[in-house]
Amino acid sequence: MTLPGTLTDPRTGLGTTFVGVSTKTYMGYAQSLAWLEQLVAEVDARPALAAGRVVPFVIPSFPVLPEAARLVAGTPLVLGAQNCGWSDGPWTGEVSPSMLVELGVEWVEIGHAERRRYFAEDEAMIALKVSAAVDAGLTPLLCVGESELLAHPAGPAAAAETVYRQIESAVSGDWSLASTLVIAYEPVWAIGAPEPASADYVSKVVRALRSALAQHGLAGIPVIYGGSAKPGLLPQLDGVSGLFLGRFAHDAANFGKVLDEALSFCTADAPKAPSKGH
Repeated sequence: MTLPGTLTDPRTGLGTTFVGVSTKTYMGYAQSLAWLEQLVAEVDARPALAAGRVVPFVIPSFPVLPEAARLVAGTPLVLGAQNCGWSDGPWTGEVSPSMLVELGVEWVEIGHAERRRYFAEDEAMIALKVSAAVDAGLTPLLCVGESELLAHPAGPAAAAETVYRQIESAVSGDWSLASTLVIAYEPVWAIGAPEPASADYVSKVVRALRSALAQHGLAGIPVIYGGSAKPGLLPQLDGVSGLFLGRFAHDAANFGKVLDEALSFCTADAPKAPSKGH
């Protein structure tokens, strides 16, 4: 799937809204496939998704990818992977971007807070992975976010500056490369929390980030929110391109609810046909 280089605010109904979910390692193989079948059913029940203004994506664990590709074939669901290596070659235990493409993967998640914290992935390694993914034809879903909740009123601006620098490092200062990314803004302090960051906070961070990116012509880059995201949040956000769901979407019905919220933008803001006689 080819993504547009710039995307407008989903509230206008003129851009693209992304709704996706990662299973991390919460599910076993059989459970993952049963859940994927439920997810496909939720997508198939919403034929409006075929128009492409709402793009659903799913990111299961590595062993599931071949069968997942078969299950999502012919549906609007975009298949992603949770990580990748930085090249082919002597890298024991890694999965190369080229193999992911061969398996039917289109997106790859890079730089998640858990990878940074527990697997010692630094900015240099993340940059290698982003470059390798793009060279292989994958869309990097770059995860960024501040580590601590920053107090108002300066908090959102400071968080946006942190995120901006993370993006800059991930593309090694090559802002043309940044145009190929989807950004997942995931405040580290909100991941796994009982509630997501407030809609006001997220909206302010994303607006400040877009303002900073505007100097590179990237104000319209897709920026989705993740971090305990769940149904009911998307309609409260302003200027955010969608949601990256976690455990709340392990109930496929919740994924469907968020798809409906995203589709409502399109319905509410779609251009009206002229009435007869005008």
